[in-house]
Amino acid sequence: MLWDAVNSSVKLGGAEMPYVSFGTGEKKLIILPGLSDGLATVRGKAVLLAAPYRKYLDRYTIYMFSRTDPIPDRCSIRNMAADQAAALLELGIESACVLGVSEGGMIAQYLAIDRPELVGKLVIAVSAPCVNELMRRCLETWKNAAERGDHKSLMIDTAEKSYSEAYLKKYRKIYPLIGAVGKPSDYRRFLVNVEAILDFDASDELGAISCPTLIIAGENDRIVGADASAKLHEKIAGSELHIYLGLGHAAYEEARDYNDRVFGFFGR
Repeated sequence: MLWDAVNSSVKLGGAEMPYVSFGTGEKKLIILPGLSDGLATVRGKAVLLAAPYRKYLDRYTIYMFSRTDPIPDRCSIRNMAADQAAALLELGIESACVLGVSEGGMIAQYLAIDRPELVGKLVIAVSAPCVNELMRRCLETWKNAAERGDHKSLMIDTAEKSYSEAYLKKYRKIYPLIGAVGKPSDYRRFLVNVEAILDFDASDELGAISCPTLIIAGENDRIVGADASAKLHEKIAGSELHIYLGLGHAAYEEARDYNDRVFGFFGR
């Protein structure tokens, strides 16, 4: 199969955790995606998701995980981290590099705090140590749109808050099509993830993270704010911080050197 791409899942009690994997390298990398996972899991997307990582796949085997499906009501970020730890052990992964993006970065924080033996190196991208007022306003707006079933408003507001103006000039051309495709059958999974973020606060425990850590931020992040990454850097001893000037929350998509920076850190 192309890039040895695999679509699979791990059984965890009465639920399962979908994941995709690709690559043949000896090093293991775990990727934990953001809130978009609440709208659509990684299920069946292995080849598509592998494409941006193709030049690293001789050195790494990469696993990208969704949250459990079905996800329980009132599932906290810490619960999600515990599920993630259980899935890794089920797959025989006893230590790996971990990359968490946005909400995935919050899960990664608790994974490194509660199960430090599983995390060899950590990258936290466009995330935060706790929910702040900027995040709360965004999440309440998205929650209201989801509860109304207004997929178009949800996706447009997310895009407007995530991307740079230069990117949006091109992206806005497809706004008339947004909402016609990709709408989930219901928003329960998304809303559970929103509530988990609204309750998240790992601030007082970040001193327990002892693995090498890189924090990546966007200067103009209009979802978590650049200050959130600065606070992570302050609280995680020995961590490194890189801020992409002129970019926002979607720096992980827009920055051309993002993957090289991440893999460069993991490869040291």
